[in-house]
Amino acid sequence: MTTSIQSAAPDAPSAAARAPGPDPLALESQVCFALSAGARAMVAMYKPLLEPLRLTHPQYLVMLALWQDAATGQRTTATSLADRLHLDPGTLSPLVRRLETTGYLTRSRNEHDGRVVDVTLTPAGRELRARAEEVPPAITAATGLTIDELMDVHAAASKVVAAGLRAGVI
Repeated sequence: MTTSIQSAAPDAPSAAARAPGPDPLALESQVCFALSAGARAMVAMYKPLLEPLRLTHPQYLVMLALWQDAATGQRTTATSLADRLHLDPGTLSPLVRRLETTGYLTRSRNEHDGRVVDVTLTPAGRELRARAEEVPPAITAATGLTIDELMDVHAAASKVVAAGLRAGVI
């Protein structure tokens, strides 16, 4: 008995019969590959800039959110941080714990609702911001991109994040 495998689209031309042109599955043509490799490259460029601050890139993102909240007088909770950073609480918790061990923040149970964990910058965490202000211009220089090009990358990446949120995958 012979079994044949049929294409999901029986009327579609075979790869051999397809008109010559760009391969739709070429690695270099894939948006997912460009985003993945680009994200790894950006994190690698941040690493030497963040090491003197005793921060990893994910910890830097937590600190950015805390500095932003502190500047506006907004209370920060572990849940609000997880939501803003698009992380599940199980991923955020070790980041926050290590930042607390480093002395940059404190965690405490909310006095009105013991289920809520408040996250607060320490004086050392607040002071770190001044040193961290050197990071964005250094990253701009490291990429070799203009501010306009970086803004275009940010806008496109933000659209991908928004699509992920709409799809419920982040």
